[in-house]
Amino acid sequence: MNLRSKVDGQPAFVLHTIPFRETSLIVEVFSRDFGRMALLARGARRPRSAIRGLLMAFQPLELAWAGKGEVLTLMKAEWQGGQPLLAGEALFCGYYLNELLMNLLPREDAHERLYASYAEMLICLAADPAGKVREADLRRFEKALLQELGYGLTLDRDSEGRALVSDAWYAYRMEEGPVLLPHSEAAAQVVRGKTLLDLAEDDFSDPRSRVESKQLMRSLMAYYLSGVELETRKIFRGLQEL
Repeated sequence: MNLRSKVDGQPAFVLHTIPFRETSLIVEVFSRDFGRMALLARGARRPRSAIRGLLMAFQPLELAWAGKGEVLTLMKAEWQGGQPLLAGEALFCGYYLNELLMNLLPREDAHERLYASYAEMLICLAADPAGKVREADLRRFEKALLQELGYGLTLDRDSEGRALVSDAWYAYRMEEGPVLLPHSEAAAQVVRGKTLLDLAEDDFSDPRSRVESKQLMRSLMAYYLSGVELETRKIFRGLQEL
């Protein structure tokens, strides 16, 4: 379907909104069939606007848009329901996901599997107020995002094509994958073979694998973000300092 023709009934989530002129919004959305889109919501900031209360992050919407150019015109928005509101740490994690999508996804590039992973992730966050499985869910989503962008991780073989050894040490190099080290030594990103194998299987039962997986994914995201520092990271760092 031509992105420049009228689109109706498109499932989507709001990622970010920016005030535009006196009464409107530029709405960045993640849609199922068209990927990340920029839409102009005319009059959405007016007190009596029918869509003013609908353009919320983390809520499933059905949208219609039309027009030409980089920013299309939002014609309709309908709330689909079924998604509890995020709160506390889950809300913070949701904003982290949105920042990743805003900074890494190109516009108008469909990623249907990633869209499904994102929707599932929001359900997991809402259903897990204690945060017991949150880190595992975040790692799964980060892996899915990199895979969709063409940066899939090598987690079962080293840079020479050899099967990973659980008790060996590896330096994970961005363009090569795991490089076997003779022993644990200073490197950009050193992880155990077991951590990489656990990450491949989405097995985060080992506390050390959880910590090393988080460190590895943080380094990978920083590399692909090309120097962009996420606001959620700044806030989290400030909270830790407090």
